[in-house]
Amino acid sequence: MLRRLTPVLLTLVVVALGITALAARPDDGGPRRSADFVVLVGAAGLRWDDVDPQNTPTLWRMAEQGAIGSLSVRSAHRPTCPVDGWLTLGAGNFAAWNGSRPGGCPATGVTVEQPDGIGANLPDQPGVVAHNQEKLAWGAVPGALAESVRCSVAVGPGAAVAAARPFGRVDRYEPALPDDPAELLGSCVLSIVDVGTVDDDDPAVRAAQARQADARLARVLAARPPRSLVLVAGVSDTDTPARLHVAVADGPGWDGGWLTSPSTARAGYLQLVDLAPTALAALGRPMPERLFLGRPAVTVDDRPDDLPDAITAPADADREAAAQRRVAGWFFTLLAAAQMALAVAVLPLLRRARRLAGPHGPEPVSRRVVAVVELLLVAAALAVPAALLADAVPWWRGTHAGWWFASVTALLIVGGTALVRFAPGHDRTLGPLGAVAGLATLVVGVDVLTGSRLQLNGVVGYSALEGGRYAGLGTVGLGVFIAGSLLCGGWLAQRVRRTWRPTVMVAVAGTAVVIVGSPYLGADSIGAIALTAGVSVAAAICGGGWLTVSRLAWATMAGLAVTIGFALVDLGRPAAERGSLGRFLAALGDGTGGLTVHRSSTSNFQTLVNSPLTVLALAGAALVWLALLQPWGGLMRLFGIYPAIRAAMAGTGVAAGLGGVLGGSALDVAGAAGALVVPMAALAALRVLDHSTDRTLPDSGRPGGEGGAASSDGSGPGGAGPAGPGATAVATAPGAATPTHRS
Repeated sequence: MLRRLTPVLLTLVVVALGITALAARPDDGGPRRSADFVVLVGAAGLRWDDVDPQNTPTLWRMAEQGAIGSLSVRSAHRPTCPVDGWLTLGAGNFAAWNGSRPGGCPATGVTVEQPDGIGANLPDQPGVVAHNQEKLAWGAVPGALAESVRCSVAVGPGAAVAAARPFGRVDRYEPALPDDPAELLGSCVLSIVDVGTVDDDDPAVRAAQARQADARLARVLAARPPRSLVLVAGVSDTDTPARLHVAVADGPGWDGGWLTSPSTARAGYLQLVDLAPTALAALGRPMPERLFLGRPAVTVDDRPDDLPDAITAPADADREAAAQRRVAGWFFTLLAAAQMALAVAVLPLLRRARRLAGPHGPEPVSRRVVAVVELLLVAAALAVPAALLADAVPWWRGTHAGWWFASVTALLIVGGTALVRFAPGHDRTLGPLGAVAGLATLVVGVDVLTGSRLQLNGVVGYSALEGGRYAGLGTVGLGVFIAGSLLCGGWLAQRVRRTWRPTVMVAVAGTAVVIVGSPYLGADSIGAIALTAGVSVAAAICGGGWLTVSRLAWATMAGLAVTIGFALVDLGRPAAERGSLGRFLAALGDGTGGLTVHRSSTSNFQTLVNSPLTVLALAGAALVWLALLQPWGGLMRLFGIYPAIRAAMAGTGVAAGLGGVLGGSALDVAGAAGALVVPMAALAALRVLDHSTDRTLPDSGRPGGEGGAASSDGSGPGGAGPAGPGATAVATAPGAATPTHRS
């Protein structure tokens, strides 16, 4: 009776862990009304390395007394040209101006008409709104910010783009900032001011542009209305590649600290789409939740007291993010090429690894060659964790950042490989697999537990320039953590009695579900749901047998239960505090869920055709299917001897596939997981084939060996299994003095 109830009980445990991880959310300290007026000051291209006390004294003083952060200016166009940045600012959503802009950001003329001398009109605005609504995936409504207030002021053509209502009307407009703008800025609760563009490559000219923008900012601050919030932002890029930009908030309740928002969940980081909801929240105005993707900004402490030290952090983050973009592409390309070359090299070894009796069998491969290939497989599996750990060293500050990164990563790979090679139990069949899985899980897990500092702007992490994620567990980290935690669970489960294996698997991988899903840690609800399904599959088959319909049903029920439980919890929160799942379900309820589905499918397709990780996933699948799972490939023998490892790999496939597709990253999660799993599967298969003809004493049934507690697995501490289907020999320690046979 207890054995029949085990799947039910373990399913309930996994569901409880998943919902516990996903339900609790940190208090974001939602902003309250703090100002009677808001002035948004934009300078396209302004970065933190343009700010210093001599050239931009006004902005420097404002940063000293206000809150600062790095601004990601992502829009619906890449790079975000000035017109796209201003349009995104006014939409509170990722927007873009009509037309293509090949070769960077050429000057885009915006027609601004002034029929009455008070306001203005943008005749192209209705077409821009239709373009964003019908042809772009975000459903942005340019002018949503202006529509949310009774009256707004625009100064300069860029500000007119941000302040124009959806039908093109700007309430009050001045083409240039007056000498004394006090009356103008006090005429409406919201003012948007364009103080110029900082875009030149020549340092002297760029400094002059920043100085001119600073002088205009000084006039704005001198004329600001009482109880006003002034937000200064570098609203766009001016050329490729994208960069991080200035964000400063000064006003009541914005004294010091770092800027952040629930959309980034990272101290010191803000998105351009956050500025519109920040302005409305400060004014105490209701927000158009269906139109805004951003969230109101807040301040957090822990900013250095010394302003130069504080400004160094966002400037350094900008350099790291820029270097990450250049290095990440060739790293994953080289990794894919190296793993494909190793796959080709392993094929003849698999063919000749099984030692056949008699004088006419193939000559065995040299032990030295096999040892070298094994070390290369270990190194390949550790490449992604080593690249993540390399970001603990500031390689991006060097003149040749790519070479510095390559050197640090290579040293870490060599060190990790040596650690695995000389770890206790390396000579056992599953020794390297367990050590590599443990190291990978440890590296990613410690990073997540300490704030995911290595993943932010890291080569194998996520870039603040992309704007997809700023905190928690990234796509590559999720794949490695899924594979590492499940393999660790399988390796540990294989060392205990069969009846305890599901419990061990749930204990280890269930802890990983909590880490992935907790908003305090991994903050990936989709990843947690996918991993729950993978854990359920692994727990169902780790004791032996195949994935039957009933076991698959329990695994599916566990994933659905976590999804439904979290959805109910998330829908019960205020709209501003909901996670991605809650927002999607709410969108389905009001008829706008199609946009989310469209964005996800578009993201999946783009990632599928553009990512080197797709090559890794497909190459790994080809090696497994066409070689390792063949009768001569050794993986089926490995699965028969070590059912917990088979369960872990099956669960990894389920979790990585679901996590990628549901998260909009196609095969990226599977590629990252495969980069760890496939080399270890090949290494373990080589060792199992090498022991395939051992004839030794049967297992005593005691736990503690890799083969598990029950001799019915056909395994023993040495990792040797039966010689083949129908064989009568039972293996334990290879090399026993007196081999025995049973009929």
